[in-house]
Amino acid sequence: MMKRKQVIILWLIINFLSANYTNAQERVNTSKFRRIEEWNTPNAYRTASGAPGFKYFQQRADYKISIVLDDKTQSIAGEEEITYHNLSPDVLTHLWIQLDQNISRENSTARLISKMRMKDTISVEEMSYYFPDFKGGFTISEVVDKSGSNEKYFVNGTMMRLDLKRPLKPGKKYTFKIKWSYSINDRLKYGGRSGYEYFPADDNYLYTIAQFFPRMAVYNDDRGWQTQQFLGQGEFTLPFGDFDVRITVPADFVVGATGELQNASQVLTKEQLKRFSEAKRTFDKPVFIVTPKEALENEKSRSTSTKTWHFRAKNVRDFAFAASRKFIWDAMAVKLGSTTPLAMSFYPKEGNPLWEEYSTRVVAHTLKVYSKYTFDYPYPVAISVHTDRIGMEYPMICFNGGRPRPDGTYSKATKYGMISVIIHEVGHNWFPMIVNSDERQWTWMDEGLNTYLQYLAEQEWEENYPSRRGAARNIVDYMKSDPSTLVPIMTQSESILQFGNNAYGKPATGLNILRETILGRELFDHAFRQYANRWKFKHPTPEDFFRTIEDAVGQDLAWFWRGWFYTTDACDQNLKSVKLYVPQIVHRKENAFEKIESFENLPDEVKNRLSQNEKDLMQTPYFLEISVENKGGLIMPVIVKFTFEDNTSHIVRLPAEVWLKNEKEFSKVFPLDKKPVHVILDPDLETADIDISNNQVDISRSNTFYIFTFKNQAQ
Repeated sequence: MMKRKQVIILWLIINFLSANYTNAQERVNTSKFRRIEEWNTPNAYRTASGAPGFKYFQQRADYKISIVLDDKTQSIAGEEEITYHNLSPDVLTHLWIQLDQNISRENSTARLISKMRMKDTISVEEMSYYFPDFKGGFTISEVVDKSGSNEKYFVNGTMMRLDLKRPLKPGKKYTFKIKWSYSINDRLKYGGRSGYEYFPADDNYLYTIAQFFPRMAVYNDDRGWQTQQFLGQGEFTLPFGDFDVRITVPADFVVGATGELQNASQVLTKEQLKRFSEAKRTFDKPVFIVTPKEALENEKSRSTSTKTWHFRAKNVRDFAFAASRKFIWDAMAVKLGSTTPLAMSFYPKEGNPLWEEYSTRVVAHTLKVYSKYTFDYPYPVAISVHTDRIGMEYPMICFNGGRPRPDGTYSKATKYGMISVIIHEVGHNWFPMIVNSDERQWTWMDEGLNTYLQYLAEQEWEENYPSRRGAARNIVDYMKSDPSTLVPIMTQSESILQFGNNAYGKPATGLNILRETILGRELFDHAFRQYANRWKFKHPTPEDFFRTIEDAVGQDLAWFWRGWFYTTDACDQNLKSVKLYVPQIVHRKENAFEKIESFENLPDEVKNRLSQNEKDLMQTPYFLEISVENKGGLIMPVIVKFTFEDNTSHIVRLPAEVWLKNEKEFSKVFPLDKKPVHVILDPDLETADIDISNNQVDISRSNTFYIFTFKNQAQ
């Protein structure tokens, strides 16, 4: 009996506490219009307006690199001198260096966590991808200080910690040297963001080389050292610096790289030098520097001597290059507002006729469009390199796919795919190469913003360009997909599901909706340009972006950031009911009402007491009440189109704030001068509504309501 009483008492206590907890939860502000609690607190480094604060700092790393590319063994050996500048207010006892090639080590974390499921049939090539025999990764042969004394270091996966002999104080710099080597991966066989492509027909290699040297990690106010391991999906975050790089290759190779070529007279023929000079003065079409004929001759050559190509690049976060004896090279100048960069392309004959016709022109077009919406391209060159089935970006150079068939023919899909990937990868010069966000943490900050601008550039390239991403209608299938396959945009890069839709398509679409539907082009373009200019050559966070946009437009957009970026809610607006009302004017006499056939039949003394607005309302022939339900949960503007019996139409745009105080449903009445026969929500598919079957209603009947005035003759 005692035990039973104890159980009852315990049950009552639990229910009491549960009820109180529920009531407390109900009293918490859950409005989708509230400010976002996840945002970092503004401080002296990053302000509440989204601008860098008066104590903002960022580190710097300068590099002197010399490498040798061995075409016989497909390997690289190099040495570098890094000068690291501590511009932070902190004393540093160690430095972190990225060794991204270690992702290809036999027992790397990336390989150990790679997952697959068996199928009834599977190609051996696919099996080889999951169980590679390639053993890559850096071999570090030496780490010394400037005087040549050994440094103490520790390698942890794709990161290396350098323990300093003496703490590095604020405002001081430290120089050290590393020697390393590694085997280059067959990119088409093993994957990767760089590597080589082999051409068996002529026994040649085309190298697209990146992450080829130990690189400094970022240290900043936001998180200290960025030490996330490189697992393959989350890309890179790097400090800015100056690069002085020497690349030794077989003498018949052509090299394109980040930065400006310093010794053109030593690596080019006199005729090629002349063409190079001509290209710098030519704005209407590309000029061959290495012609198709010369490239074909190089293909057949097997030089046993070498040449060293020397490049310098100022204020860049990274360095990459491409090298092959197969390269055709063309270039043209591009006049921007304050700069005149050189647009260039390097491609094998297998890329023609497509690449000769389009690549450099697309590079030039991208430089113009992106500069218009952000800031003038500040670097001296922009390069597009062709290798098969890739799209990868680095400062001033990118690697792009889009290959015709062996007979030179190509489909529209190949052509537009090639144009799009060039726009996208060249566009990455702005995001994240200059507006230097943390790709390893937030993929959307470069891929999403860049895809948004890519959409604008595509539409300016050609009317009705078949863009894959950007328009609201193109994201609908993703937004209504299985919830278990969806994560918010604000998800760390390695944890993203449906990577392309989440990190590229959805943020690009969201920005396009802001521009076209919520804010308008002029206001949004100003805000986006403000963000780009505030944070060029700096390290922004998501909050810096969100706050800068709000600061520039003068509007609280927490409801939009929360719904579009922090949740997986979808837009599904249901036109729940539509009721048409026809007014019947009544005149109040003492305690009774009498019907009046028209407004003109009201006594003059009554009409004279009415304001003009009251007169207009009493003469309005139709009033339409609509009730809209928010079934998807996402707060969005409501766009209503009325079609009238004379086949004319009218669109009303209700801002998102129409959902204030009731985020699930609202009703609204519209006075109309003509009889409506049809109502539809989002008629032009601007809001990514996932179910348009509940968006429209035909009006077949009307209701009568009585309208009167208190201003009768007795007053």
